[in-house]
Amino acid sequence: MFRRTFWFSTGVAAGVWATTKVNRKLRQLTPESLAATAANKALETGARLKDRAVGFALDVRDNMAQREAELGDALGLHADPELPAPRRYAAIENNRSKPKYVDDTTHSYNRNEDH
Repeated sequence: MFRRTFWFSTGVAAGVWATTKVNRKLRQLTPESLAATAANKALETGARLKDRAVGFALDVRDNMAQREAELGDALGLHADPELPAPRRYAAIENNRSKPKYVDDTTHSYNRNEDH
């Protein structure tokens, strides 16, 4: 009797375990779950690529500064620390005075009037 109970319980446990595993796998294969998994992997890949791009940009900047220093030494071009930085000029001057307009009564702006 004890043997039969043991094997019956073992069979029930194996059936519950197998059913649980199959249901879990079926839930992973639903379209919503597949879409969520794909989106998560895309976000992880994007973050990884962004980190690599930032690291690459920093390496390029460091190497560029080093190469500029080497070229400056080779050509004898050294920045003089006593000279002020070059002055930057605005592309468009800020003129705060009011613009002078032509009197509208003497001039017509109708493009079709001359034709």
